[in-house]
Amino acid sequence: MDFMIKASYFIAAGLFIYGLKKMSSPASARDGIVWAGVGMILATLATFFHESIHGLTNYLLIIIAIAIGGYLAWTSGKKVAMTDMPQMVALYNGMGGGAAAAIAAVELIQRSGMNFTEQALAVVGGLIGTIAFSGSLIAYAKLQGIMRKTIRFPMQQLLNASAFIITVILGLVIAFSGTDYGLGILFIFFLLALVFGVMMTVPIGGADMPVVISLFNALTGLAVGFEGYVLDNPAMMIAGTVVGSAGFLLTQLMAKAMNRPISNVLFSNFGDATGKAQDVSGSMKEIEASDVSVMMAFAQKVVIVPGYGMAVAQAQHKIWELVKQLQERNVTVKFAIHPVAGRMPGHMNVLLAEAGVPYDIIYDLDEINEEFATTDVTLVIGANDVVNPAARTDPNSPIFGMPILNADKSKNIIVIKRGKGKGFSGIENHLFFADNTRMLYGDAQAVASELVSTVKEV
Repeated sequence: MDFMIKASYFIAAGLFIYGLKKMSSPASARDGIVWAGVGMILATLATFFHESIHGLTNYLLIIIAIAIGGYLAWTSGKKVAMTDMPQMVALYNGMGGGAAAAIAAVELIQRSGMNFTEQALAVVGGLIGTIAFSGSLIAYAKLQGIMRKTIRFPMQQLLNASAFIITVILGLVIAFSGTDYGLGILFIFFLLALVFGVMMTVPIGGADMPVVISLFNALTGLAVGFEGYVLDNPAMMIAGTVVGSAGFLLTQLMAKAMNRPISNVLFSNFGDATGKAQDVSGSMKEIEASDVSVMMAFAQKVVIVPGYGMAVAQAQHKIWELVKQLQERNVTVKFAIHPVAGRMPGHMNVLLAEAGVPYDIIYDLDEINEEFATTDVTLVIGANDVVNPAARTDPNSPIFGMPILNADKSKNIIVIKRGKGKGFSGIENHLFFADNTRMLYGDAQAVASELVSTVKEV
């Protein structure tokens, strides 16, 4: 029996890794999720048998908890809109961190059966799991619109650092005191960790949320891995380590895509520049949908740059319908995706996949940037910072140095935008005022529907 349990854990770990590998491509991501899910079911069953050998008796409570959690996840997962996917990811990630923290709390309260290494890892896992839990809830509140303001005040970082240092000191006391620590210290330790998770997240602006969500996902994985060691559960150790390492790698890649170190994302205020930003010259020039239809219908190459505005309007299906019409007219159409477009990693890829857009016409920044110079029309749908030329030209801009899509180098740029206001990060976009840019105002889905109708008439 023991051999079968260990073999099941090994197979489950292999399925986790295989599933994660499949998730690296939009074409195979769905299969990857299925394979990882099979691995999770196998690991859960193996854990039941493993714990039954060690005297587990509360099967009924565990089954009830799994049934309730499974039902809530199934119903909410089917109902959630694609525009709300980022906040769902943040919420579920927080639940994972909270679960790891709860395991650590239970093991530390029992105060028995752990050696120093296990006790230290329980403390570390509890700390980062709790931070990921409360931080992810704040990220969810920001993305959901429950928390609309970014909270900043004087000496905020000093206060955050003090809270973190005190929490670490309490953790060291717990780790090195064997079973002599009091429940009061344990309670304060977890309370301060919760508070720190909130305090480190509230000053971070919405534009940085994709990086923050990725970081919290990595912390949750790491916490699960540590608690797996405490529980002597190989599946948790391997799955947590894989998720943690993948999450940290993704966080680094996204920070690199913004040309900002992770420390800058976490401890600096996005939008605060050291000098005065360059004044915008020119004016926004409006265009009618019928004129845009003619322009695209007779173009040789069209590049579409989707952003969060497309997600809000759920315009991806109409945009794909427009693309098919252009392709029938022998127009070459490609999608250009910036790594931090949207509100979570891969947000735009998910939306386009939902609409059935083929993966071979979707290109990332490095693949497509050189082609903008030979593009007849670039259609920007609700994107802002990822196409803002100020990132290249204005040293005082908060996004200066961030790699952007070179949409401004196209012969013609059409920007679909709901109004004349600034983007989500509050930065003026110089692209909107360029001589070769025209603004097509309106809801992205309504505008796309009009383009579909007018292209047919051309």
